[in-house]
Amino acid sequence: MTHHRALIFANGRIHDGPMPRRALEQAPDALMIGADGGVRVAQAYGVKLDAVIGDMDSLTEDELEVQQAQGAKILRYPPEKNETDLELALLWAAEQGADWMRVFGAMGGRLDQTLANIYLLALPPLRQRDVRLVSRAQQAWLLYPGEHRIEGAEGDTISLIPMNGDAQGVETENLYYPLRNEALTFGPARGVSNVMSGAQASVRFRAGLLLVVHTIGRA
Repeated sequence: MTHHRALIFANGRIHDGPMPRRALEQAPDALMIGADGGVRVAQAYGVKLDAVIGDMDSLTEDELEVQQAQGAKILRYPPEKNETDLELALLWAAEQGADWMRVFGAMGGRLDQTLANIYLLALPPLRQRDVRLVSRAQQAWLLYPGEHRIEGAEGDTISLIPMNGDAQGVETENLYYPLRNEALTFGPARGVSNVMSGAQASVRFRAGLLLVVHTIGRA
């Protein structure tokens, strides 16, 4: 069975809020995946998992048996692996055909893990898919060159952060501080804390990679 939507629960802080709740409402029939200890994050949301994936170093055998008894597929990997558990979960979701994914429990706690989780969004198999990290009132995702629409509300905070070098030819519409065919360079914080002027905004750029952080309301 092909699943076009997936909710993935990483082994991090729960950080409940409007963005995670919105994701749950948008995908009630999604493929539900727990990345190792992310099982507990899923349980906090009352979610029944379809699969648990990882080296299982954060779960007890009793917890795994409960998941298996409830119908979850257990995909166990050795601890000596190159991928994080969340990376395995993202790649497996892509293999199942998911082109829309929302990741819970991936931001907060350890800075190194948060940064690594953001970088996972750049995995080649995810490039043509809508994959976002959700936490409290925020969601974060990557944009590649081209034109993109951002859905939100007037007054929402939008940050555009260049990744992997400079973003060139950036133009925006319906953001309070406009960019007009300009560069966002790696280092300066010029693209941080812009504000939506309506329910939709747009961003287009010629080259580079942008991380979008969308916060409901004024951050």
